[in-house]
Amino acid sequence: MDLIISLVFLVLHVVNCSPGPLVDVVVDRYDIPKLCPREVQTEDFIRYHFNGSFHEDGKIFDSSYKRGKAFISQVGLGRLITGMDRGLQGMCVNERRRIVVPPHLAYGSIGTGGVIPPDAVLVYDVLLLDIWNTEDNVQIRTISKPPSCNRTTVASDFLRYHYNGTLLNGEAFDSSYSRNRTYDTYLGKGHIIKGMEEGLLGMCVGERRIVIVPPFLAYGENGYGTQVPPQATLVFEVLMVDVFNPKDDLIMEVKHVPEICTRRTETGDYIRYHYNGTFQDGTPFDSSYQRNTTYNTYIGMGYVIRGMDKALHGLCIGEKKRIIVPPHLAYGEDGVGDLIPGSAVLVFDIHVIDFHNPRDPVEIKVTHKPQECKMTSEANDLIQYRYNCSLMDGTLLYSSDHYSSPSTTTLGANNVILGLEKGLSGMCVGERREVVVPPHWGHGENGAGEVPQSAVLFFELELVDLQKGVPEGYVFLWLEDDPDPLFPAMDLNGNKEVPLEEFSRFIMLQVKEGKGRLRPGIDANRIIKEMFDNQDRNKDGKIVEDELKVNADESEQAARDEL
Repeated sequence: MDLIISLVFLVLHVVNCSPGPLVDVVVDRYDIPKLCPREVQTEDFIRYHFNGSFHEDGKIFDSSYKRGKAFISQVGLGRLITGMDRGLQGMCVNERRRIVVPPHLAYGSIGTGGVIPPDAVLVYDVLLLDIWNTEDNVQIRTISKPPSCNRTTVASDFLRYHYNGTLLNGEAFDSSYSRNRTYDTYLGKGHIIKGMEEGLLGMCVGERRIVIVPPFLAYGENGYGTQVPPQATLVFEVLMVDVFNPKDDLIMEVKHVPEICTRRTETGDYIRYHYNGTFQDGTPFDSSYQRNTTYNTYIGMGYVIRGMDKALHGLCIGEKKRIIVPPHLAYGEDGVGDLIPGSAVLVFDIHVIDFHNPRDPVEIKVTHKPQECKMTSEANDLIQYRYNCSLMDGTLLYSSDHYSSPSTTTLGANNVILGLEKGLSGMCVGERREVVVPPHWGHGENGAGEVPQSAVLFFELELVDLQKGVPEGYVFLWLEDDPDPLFPAMDLNGNKEVPLEEFSRFIMLQVKEGKGRLRPGIDANRIIKEMFDNQDRNKDGKIVEDELKVNADESEQAARDEL
């Protein structure tokens, strides 16, 4: 019906201007709403308030307001006085009209019950609250719908939705928003009024619709407490927030998989990943990005919700995936405090940063090896190397290129993490490697500096220089059998005494000829001076044969004591 009220029932508007008695009802529509989607017709049921008064003196003889409840009746079937049957025709909800009824269309020459005298002209001031018909159906009007809708509600689904509930005249009776929580229910199991069972079918998450429910599909003759009067048409403005079915499993959508994936996650692995957590309507509830730290956990060991534990299997480093978790695989009916409502479907967009297993070794891949490789790095060697240190997602943490010269370290001296130590061992000068270091070979659960907690590290290494070392506790190492006897070999000029300069020439000659080795990375003159001072027992600036013998005897005694 046209929303602009047409001039209908003209006969009701005709005022008898002659001085004689009224021949028909007189209707004054003194307050008409701007919108009128429906007008009263014969056989409609209506609910309305009224004040009834006498035309002669204005005295009120009846009032629904005084009784505290609206009057309910059917129009045009003789259940009302004839004048009201006629005067209510074409009325709109929220319309106010004054209906003047002559005696022959009211209670005539007899009157009624001592309340209405004979031949009384009656005046009814009416406010229409509701209209319905037994032929009415649930009316559904979609207000808005999301651009995409992967599923719609069906019977046996569990729904979470917000609503504003009003009577047909716009009077509010209930709202989930005022309680600051959704209304949660199963669909199609009789847990809600029949009209809403029908009105909620076929909805998408994020959809808004108006559902108009006639009284016989709502609370009928009894109403609902003080909130819903008897025989009330109900209007619900609904926003569908969430929907799932108890039979639902995880829904997983792969967003990105790296071209190279040499390994996938499995039970027992420890994973670091970023995520955004939202509800089905897109409302966020949590994000690791906002905390600027990954979420770290073991897989398949019950440390996360069941749905996520299942979804974290079979992933690659760098993979991105959307995971939709029904509540029976998440936080169930209880939810989590104010963060996650009960029975909420959760949507996680995850990005796998890295993963490892506590049993993982250091992985070493040689990317270049020179044709000639006469010696390789080992414990106690002094080495120079170039490196890039990154996370497994490619984030560069450290690089020797940031400094003026390559990095230097002595292998076996605990100067670098164990995984890097292992990756640098057995290399030739000029060799290049890629080394993957799990956290138990790296900086562990605590991380260090720019290295996050439990991070797997990726090193690109190149050995630049190698100086062979000596065992821990030594500053000089004979590579061949030492001269026997030693002192004559040290006494280069044969004068029976060896000053520092002569001792230094002797040691450097052994190094040059490949017979001995000084500890690399320490000033040679300093080492030789310490060696000389150790042999010069009387501190007279020279070593004689007896002093050398005394040191040799003490060394033998120390060896016997150890045995």
